[in-house]
Amino acid sequence: MDNELQEKPLIIESESEKTKMDRFKTIFILFFGLIIVFGFLYSLYQIFVPIGGEKEKIFTVKKGDGLNIVAENLKGGGFIRNKIFFIIYVFDKGSSGKLQAGDYLLSGAMNIPSIAEKISQGDAIPREKSITFPEGLRIEKMEEKLKEQNFKFSLSDLMVKGFKEKYDFLKDVPENANLEGFLFPDTYKLYPEATQTDLAGKMLDNFNKKLTGDLKSEISKQGKGLYEIITMASIIEKEVKTFEDRQIVSGIFWKRIKNGIPLESCATIAYILNDDKWRYTIADTRMPSDYNTYMNYGLPPGPICNPGIDSIKAAVFPKDSSYGFFLTDPETGNTIFSRNLQEHNINKAKYLK
Repeated sequence: MDNELQEKPLIIESESEKTKMDRFKTIFILFFGLIIVFGFLYSLYQIFVPIGGEKEKIFTVKKGDGLNIVAENLKGGGFIRNKIFFIIYVFDKGSSGKLQAGDYLLSGAMNIPSIAEKISQGDAIPREKSITFPEGLRIEKMEEKLKEQNFKFSLSDLMVKGFKEKYDFLKDVPENANLEGFLFPDTYKLYPEATQTDLAGKMLDNFNKKLTGDLKSEISKQGKGLYEIITMASIIEKEVKTFEDRQIVSGIFWKRIKNGIPLESCATIAYILNDDKWRYTIADTRMPSDYNTYMNYGLPPGPICNPGIDSIKAAVFPKDSSYGFFLTDPETGNTIFSRNLQEHNINKAKYLK
């Protein structure tokens, strides 16, 4: 009897310890569960909620930058809160080896998935600069446009002899001539580190594409050389604007060459003086130069600009007409044609007041 009474409290104490243990386990599980939930929510917050701020800034990924460096730089640039979550996300998506070098426009309004996608897809700011060369520019004017885009190189010192081996169309061009006439006018994209040879190659490739087999065949059929065609085209380019007028002027000029009459092209005087004017003085037309087509017969020694395809076609396909002279109305830009010198003098008095 006494023994039973002594053992009873021990049983009660054992049950109390078990209850405490169960309660502890429950609290631990709940606490651990809360940590997991909190950690999960915190991770979602870090990954999917942008850090804030709409202003775009340039973020650069250099060639050879690994995931850790990119993540560290994103954190330092204020694009993400914690680099660890960027690393975890990129690893989870299997994109750790896909991050591409380049300059990227990022903002605080972007979350980690959008930043990671942009960099892994290489959606960088284009590094290439677009530069447009209109028809009729001479090399010096092209170089002015290059300077405007902060390109420091020059095209004028590139000689034909350095390109003859690659481009057959330069075969009849003097080796010591520059590339005037063959630098095809168009829009080109250049990397900031591009060289003069890079640009010249692009322009010569473009010229080669535009010079179709039909054009080459017609030039050969006429017994002319490409260099004289481009020289003629460069003069036509600077003289008149429409394709129809260019064909008529081409016909006038080829006819003058055939009949031993000077071309008397004001465009060649503008080239000598490096000055485009509506009218030139008698003194201007007496400037001593091989390019002076008032004083010399035939074509000048080479092109005076880089013509477009319409002027090249006009030089190849001249239009025969009864006209022998022409001038440009300074007010309208229209070409005024004359059949003889008497009509031409009347038109000069009328339009070139």
